[in-house]
This record gives sequence, structure tokens and C-alpha cells, in this order.
Amino acid sequence: MNRDTRLSDVLHVLLHMDQVDEPLTSEVLARSMGTNPAVFRRTMAGLRDAGFVRSGKGHGGGWQLARPLRQISLLAVYEALGRPNFFAIGNRSQHTDCLVEKNVNAIMADTMAQAEALFAKRFGEITLDEIAPRQPVSVSVHAEA
Repeated sequence: MNRDTRLSDVLHVLLHMDQVDEPLTSEVLARSMGTNPAVFRRTMAGLRDAGFVRSGKGHGGGWQLARPLRQISLLAVYEALGRPNFFAIGNRSQHTDCLVEKNVNAIMADTMAQAEALFAKRFGEITLDEIAPRQPVSVSVHAEA
């Protein structure tokens, strides 16, 4: 199963963006995510819509943070990405007449809901400034970031 690395990728990019004052191009930031600029721009659209980043076109354009890292939680970034699937675990069937399967579905749904609530609570408590490096990091955004 392929992992969805968008959250990790975007967090990495946002923390690098905090290290510089000038806009960074889609090409430079896409390289740090190991993707192409078009995919990068689609990925960042939700963050722009949420007001976490801004982008400018043309000469001198690029991407910048629109607010301080202390005002952005991990949960807010996760939500801006469209709430990627948290678990790859699912039920065999949602509509079953089997009592055993109904019981399995019920306990799985309850347990998954509790896990998602814990995830949301913890991610809501952590702001990006808490995970930012304390020392400046070279922003020669590397391909294997």
C-alpha cells in the first residue's frame, strides 16, 4: 500500500518557507517534495485557501507564509489538505445481514472514531513553531528532503 506523504511533505515545505524572507518558486519547493511544480501547486491550493500561504506570479513571485508558524496547527494543515485518509483499515461490507460482521463493524467504527479524535486533539495542540528548527537551516531546498 502506498503511503500518503502530503502532510509530511507540506510540513517540510512550510518550515523551509519560514527560513527565508523572499518568495520561493514552485519549481524550488516542488523539488523538495520530490514532485513537479503542477502537483506542488495543486497540493498547496488548500493551504492558500486556508490563508496559511500566499503565492505571486511573475518575476519576483513565488510562495510565502501568510502567517506566523505559531498560528498554524498540525491539524489545520491536515484539514487544509482535505483530511487525507487516516487509516487504510476498512470493513468487509457496510451493509450486511450477518450479526458477527455487524458487531465487527461496530467495534471497528467506534475504535477508529476514538483514534481519530485522539489524533485531532493532539494535532490541534501542536503548532508549527514547535517543530521548526531552533537554528537557521540552509534553504538550498534539497531533492531528497
